[in-house]
Parts: sequence; C-alpha cells; structure tokens
Amino acid sequence: MSEAATLSKEFTTYSKDTPTERPGLDGRAGVFVPTELMDMGSTTAIRKGAGIVGFGNPDGTLTVYFEANRFDDSSLHKWENKVRKAYDRLVMVAPTVSKAKMNASTMELVGHIDGAGISIKHPEFLVAWLKQSDALDTAPESNVITFGRR
Repeated sequence: MSEAATLSKEFTTYSKDTPTERPGLDGRAGVFVPTELMDMGSTTAIRKGAGIVGFGNPDGTLTVYFEANRFDDSSLHKWENKVRKAYDRLVMVAPTVSKAKMNASTMELVGHIDGAGISIKHPEFLVAWLKQSDALDTAPESNVITFGRR
C-alpha cells in the first residue's frame, strides 16, 4: 500500500458542509447516517434506524447525539421524530448516554436540522440506512420536514 493511501486512511475529517460548532437554541446541526465503515454488528452505542445529529470538532472528529427509540415510544416511531429528539438534547446540552465522539469516516452528512425543520440533501443515503435497519416505514415523506411553531 502506498504511503499516501495509508495516510488517507489514518486521517479523516468531515465535509465542508458540516456545522463546526455546537448549535444554540434553533441553531443548525448536521444530520448523519452511518457509513459502511461503521460495524453495526459490534457497536452498542448507535442502534439501527437511529436519528443522528451533530457537529464537527476542531480535531476532525464528530460529536453526535442519537435517538433510536429504545423503549418503543409511539411518538418516536418516525425517523424525523428521532432526529428531532436527538437535536433537542444537543441544543439543550442535556445529560444523556446517547452521545458519542466519532471518527468522521463512520458518518455521512445527509442534511441539516435547525429549529424550523429538517432538510435532507442526500435522501439516497438515508433510504439505504433505513432499509439496512429494516425501518423503511419510518422514512420521511419529503426531503423537507417543517416543525411549525413551538
């Protein structure tokens, strides 16, 4: 393997579209899905079908918050509701175990969320994630989800 190939595998960073600081109330965060580099069989943190939000860190990693509806709350069945729950924890800096610092190569930015809603830029990655998770029935009906007034 060439030295350049070795270096590229050791150093990863997030895309230029990834927000680079913790958002405040109604601020913008990234919406992510795991890449094929994340071994879902061995991870106990992020469960299949989870809604994942976060931001980039100065060291090239990502801080992500996630919600997988572990307790089968009916209000969290839809993927966008899981994303909203994770986002609310993120902006409120709520204490949670559903938070992790991740290597950027294990997450794909699929859109953004703020206080007004979710905008999905790469629905093909989201659909693949939900299909792999056997959760396609939780997929959003559109690439733009508005929350309405709080």
